[in-house]
Amino acid sequence: MAFPELILSAELSPADQRKVQRQAKDGELQRIQAGIYTALGQEEWPSLIARNRYRVLNALYPDAVVGYRSAMAGGMPVEDRIYLNYTYPRVASLPGLQVVLVRGPGRLAGDMTLAPRLFLASEPRQALENLAPRRGAAAGEAEVERRLLEICDARGDAALNVIRDQARQIAPQLDRARELTKLDSMIGAILGTRPNHRPATTVGQAVARGIDAKRIDLFDQLVAALNARPLQAILDVAPQGNARVNAAFYESYFSNYIEGTKFTVEEAEEIVLKGRAVPNRPNDSKDVQGVFRQANESAWRVQTLASGEPVLQQLRARHEDMMKDRPEADPGRFKDKSNRAGSTEFVHPKLVTGTLIEASSRLTQVPAGVARAILAHFIVAEIHPFADGNGRISRLVMNAELTAAGLSRIIIPTLSRDDYMGTLKLLTHEGNADPFIRCLAKIQRWTAEFDYSDLDQLRKAMERCSAIEEDTTRFRLGWPNGSDPNPEEDQVVQRRALRAR
Repeated sequence: MAFPELILSAELSPADQRKVQRQAKDGELQRIQAGIYTALGQEEWPSLIARNRYRVLNALYPDAVVGYRSAMAGGMPVEDRIYLNYTYPRVASLPGLQVVLVRGPGRLAGDMTLAPRLFLASEPRQALENLAPRRGAAAGEAEVERRLLEICDARGDAALNVIRDQARQIAPQLDRARELTKLDSMIGAILGTRPNHRPATTVGQAVARGIDAKRIDLFDQLVAALNARPLQAILDVAPQGNARVNAAFYESYFSNYIEGTKFTVEEAEEIVLKGRAVPNRPNDSKDVQGVFRQANESAWRVQTLASGEPVLQQLRARHEDMMKDRPEADPGRFKDKSNRAGSTEFVHPKLVTGTLIEASSRLTQVPAGVARAILAHFIVAEIHPFADGNGRISRLVMNAELTAAGLSRIIIPTLSRDDYMGTLKLLTHEGNADPFIRCLAKIQRWTAEFDYSDLDQLRKAMERCSAIEEDTTRFRLGWPNGSDPNPEEDQVVQRRALRAR
């Protein structure tokens, strides 16, 4: 006769309960403990209980609420223990699982259902319970703070205000007045309304100071990678005259193309070099003109990124100039809403200024020139301080560092866009800086290979190199003076960029 792998008396009628008891007496079933039976051998009992955990708890402890550390773990055991709010305190053992019963109220408003008569503590209840002075069961202040920071990152400030409001409603039922006071202070510190409260974690302390600690760690990883890798110094090949104008034109053309502002080269020449806007596309025309102006004019093309508080006014001024003909882009104003690109969520608006100040202090930790250019670019790109124009400004900032050091600027052709964006994403999500450094170093070598003195000849050279093409499956980036000097390194960059897409 085949039996279900697990039989719970609480789920049976009285007649079926008696039948199961007879089967156990006859040796057909084994009794794990009162009310729990199986035909499986003892060696399989721990995995059996794990697979049916909520059914078992629902049967043994009806109307219990999974709480404390277990609730913060999503209703799962912590170190083979699961904590339940129940009508009496007790520690019970099941195969592979210790059940710790803590005297506490049953289901409250907001608690979620795991089984018909088993519940999971709500987020406000989790916070209050885990701030309680209950050793073993409570996760403690640091863990609660980490969870609040995660919620804030994922759902914004409003979510913390909701948690605080709901905690106020249920705190009297839990008898957690002290914990409510502590929770109120913790949330206030995260939201910047309680400056006198010192957070328990380094991340919380950073947030209280208006800093995105995860991004600062990422910038520090890039600093270490840049200092560990010697970078070639390639002199500027277009420092003045027509060469400089022509190089600035292609820098603007490609930088805008990366952001989706697509023109033919001929249209872009009309806009930038002849001052004629493309009909029906006035805003796109202004974007190309704005980047060209800052790539060409002396005051902007050598303005290196400042360190500390001056970086704020400097970036605002650069953005205001670049976007001065685009009032809808809030020229010179930092963003007031979160922004993202694909799976990347950039720095929260309230953390922009603090993170910029802290991040810019890292600039002097790497050598001037290529290393500092790459770091400056990534700081601006990763923080994304404005509602629009961040990618273009990050590349202008990068190239200003190079020009100030007398080095070749970096012009990222359309055909290299996927490699460039892929390695940037790899650094953001995995902290792997090497592909990004390799990619920009390669493109700088490529940029310096061209003769920028004649615009017509330059256009023909760009076309021969497939620089303006988009389809990376049909075209491979050529080099104006022959073959790629580092083909093996380029293949490494492409493989790693492809992995990040």
